[in-house]
Amino acid sequence: MKEVILIKNGELALKGLNRRTFEDILIKNMRHRLEKIGRFDFRTAQSTIVAIPADDDADLTQAAEIIRTVFGIAGFSRALAVEKDFQTILKQTEEYLRFDLMAASTFKVEAKRSDKKFPLNSPEICREAGGYLLNKFPNLSVDVHNPDVTVNIEIRDDAAYIHGKQIKGAGGMPVGSAGKACLLISGGIDSPVSGYMMAKRGLELTAVHFASPPYTSEKAEQKVHRLLGKVSKYSGRIGLWVVPFTEIQEKIKDECPEDIFTVIMRRMMMRTAQIIAAREKAGALITGESVGQVASQTMPAIACTEAVCNIPVFRPLIGMDKDEVIEISRKIDTFDISILPYEDCCTVFTPKHPRTRPTLDYVEKAEEAFDWKPMVEVAAAEARFVLIDN
Repeated sequence: MKEVILIKNGELALKGLNRRTFEDILIKNMRHRLEKIGRFDFRTAQSTIVAIPADDDADLTQAAEIIRTVFGIAGFSRALAVEKDFQTILKQTEEYLRFDLMAASTFKVEAKRSDKKFPLNSPEICREAGGYLLNKFPNLSVDVHNPDVTVNIEIRDDAAYIHGKQIKGAGGMPVGSAGKACLLISGGIDSPVSGYMMAKRGLELTAVHFASPPYTSEKAEQKVHRLLGKVSKYSGRIGLWVVPFTEIQEKIKDECPEDIFTVIMRRMMMRTAQIIAAREKAGALITGESVGQVASQTMPAIACTEAVCNIPVFRPLIGMDKDEVIEISRKIDTFDISILPYEDCCTVFTPKHPRTRPTLDYVEKAEEAFDWKPMVEVAAAEARFVLIDN
C-alpha cells in the first residue's frame, strides 16, 4: 500500500501517435517542479500518469499543490495504491476515506476496471463497495446525482487505486511542447497574463523588459521580477533579459514627431526583442496588446508596429476587455503587483495627443531622422540576464 497521485492528462489523449512525446515533456516538467520537495517516479497507463514518491519523507500535500499549477494536466487525485484483492480494497477504502465519509451525508461509488481479469465488473464493484460502506457508516445514504463524497475505485493492470474527488488541474498543454517564445513584459496588468496564457498552450517563455533609468527605477525592475515569479509558478523557469533603453527613448523624443513617439518606441522594442529571440532560439514574440485599449493599440498602430517583425507576434488578449484580463490576473496572483505605482518605460515621454491612425509611410519617414539600427543592436547586446524560477 502506497499513497500516490493519479494525474489525468486530458487534451494529451487526443495526440494519437504523438501522445507519448507530450507525456514525456509533461513528466519532465513535473519532475523539475517537484524536485525541490523530493524525488518522484512516474508511470504511464491508459491516459493516466501515476506520480509515485521515491522518498519516504516526500510531502504529498505540497506535491499536489505544485501539480495543480502544471500545464498539461486536466485533473488529479491523491490515491491509495493497494493489491487487487477485493476484501483488501474494501477495508482500505473504509480507512483511506474515513474522514471524508464520516463528515458526509451522501455518497456514491464509481468504479473503472481496465484489468478485465479482475473477477468483478464495474457495476458489481460499485454495488458491493456501496453496500459495505453503508454498513460501516450509518450516517450515509446513497445519492448518485449530487453526492457529498464520490468514492472512486480503479482496477488497473498494476494495482487497485482508491481515491476521492478529482481536483481540477491547470489544463492546457505541457510547457515546451509548442516551442519557445519571447514575452515583452512591462510591469502592467496585461503582459503577465499574456505570458500565462501562451505558456498554457505549451510555449516555453523567455522575457524581455525595457528599463530606462533614471526615468524608471530599480523598483520597477523588481516589480517585473515578482510578476514573472508568479507566472513561473505555472510556466516553470523564465529567463529575463533587461534591456537598457534610455538612449533610444531620448533619441526618439528629440528626433521624431511627438504624436507617433509611442508607435516608434514599440517598433524599436520589437526590433530589439527579435534579436534576443534569435539568441534564445524563440520562434515568436508575445505582447499584451488588446484592440483599442490605448492609442498605440488601434489597428493602424498595431499594423505599423508589426511591420518590423519577421517572426509571429502572439497577442492572446487581443479581443478581451480589461475586466476579463483583471479576472485572470487575480487568479494567477499578479494583479496586486501590477498596480504598484512604479513607472515603466512605456509611460515615459507619453505624447499628449497620440496619433490613433498612423500610416506606415509617415512612421518610416519619421524614423529616418536618426540612425536607429546600431542603437538597437547595442541595446540587445548589453541586455542583462536574470533567471526567474519559482
